[in-house]
Amino acid sequence: MTLRCILRSSVLTLGLLASGCVTTGGDVADIQPGEKPDITTDEAGLWMVMNRAERDLKTSGRIESDPELNAYVRGVVCRLKADFCNDIRIYIVNVPNFNATMAPNGVMQIWTGALLRLENEAQLAFVLGHEFGHYQKRHSIQQWRATRETTDAFAFLAIPFAFAGPAGALAHGGVGLAMAGGLAGYSRDHEREADSIGFELATAAGYDPREGAKIWERLKEEKDAGEPQDRSIFFASHPQIEERIENLTALADAAQYDAEAMRVGQDDYTAATAEFRSQWLNEEIRKRSFDQTEVVLNRLIEVNPETSEFHFFLGELYRRQDGEENDRKAVEAYEEALSAGEAPAGTYRSLGLVYWDLQENDKAKAAFRQYLATQPFAGDKGIIESYLKELGGETS
Repeated sequence: MTLRCILRSSVLTLGLLASGCVTTGGDVADIQPGEKPDITTDEAGLWMVMNRAERDLKTSGRIESDPELNAYVRGVVCRLKADFCNDIRIYIVNVPNFNATMAPNGVMQIWTGALLRLENEAQLAFVLGHEFGHYQKRHSIQQWRATRETTDAFAFLAIPFAFAGPAGALAHGGVGLAMAGGLAGYSRDHEREADSIGFELATAAGYDPREGAKIWERLKEEKDAGEPQDRSIFFASHPQIEERIENLTALADAAQYDAEAMRVGQDDYTAATAEFRSQWLNEEIRKRSFDQTEVVLNRLIEVNPETSEFHFFLGELYRRQDGEENDRKAVEAYEEALSAGEAPAGTYRSLGLVYWDLQENDKAKAAFRQYLATQPFAGDKGIIESYLKELGGETS
């Protein structure tokens, strides 16, 4: 076999279809630090495809490049598996859904929708440890070989882009996300094994074992709240949530640990993600999966009841839905945000809009005036002043 054959196959995403160009490489053993597959194997061809997908991902416009946030997430990975720290390339991807992926060439993605939903560093460690489990056991090549034997050529051609995540979806008309429930979803046995490895890594690193099952408990609540068409590809590609909750709970119950000594890391996690929450919540609300987003926000409020930002965005969620009942809920949420202190700048503006919709014009004018008083240099000052004139109120 020639290098030209491998390169041509990779470029055309047909390398793993052309069985005459590659060998299977024998049994699949755990990957070792610094290891790369032999160039004559199908695994090397898969790596080439994924290297190209990584280049697409870098230029997709979806990467969160903030150095501090990236360093924080990378620090958790290195705490879990220090000897592989240099082999793993981590990308935080701006997609408002819960997902994390691990490609066979060492590319680990975590989507901002996952960072929004996770409550603490321990839960982040369980997610990242799970993904590393797929990498360590080389589940990708195992699944690839199994898929090659059972999938028709058209579907097989599309599968490489599942690993590209949003970059693949952007470049290939959504194929990447659509196919994530196939190859990138792995088998149930692979998922069980990755859960077990993630649990072992996280608890060995000192993280509280009870946090692993909580992730899936929260996701189940969100999944149950939505209509089938609102459920993300993550839910479609990870069946049997109840089983995973049960398994992780059993592992935690059987573990020997000092509960007081185990790390949860809620304060550190909150500090690392605080700067980005407003952006992530805006993107979450724009999905218009209102029932599921309400579950997410109510959970964030339960964990952080004094955080005015979460109450504000709950108000925004209700304001974007029709009906007087939702308007009343929005008012209540905005008032909670204001009573918590340091409410987002737009709280009074949104409150004024809701009161106007409810035809409570005096309250609307008071809220708009308060907005201008607290934000005298607001970019939308002229618009708010026009609202006040339309309501028959003075602008100053």
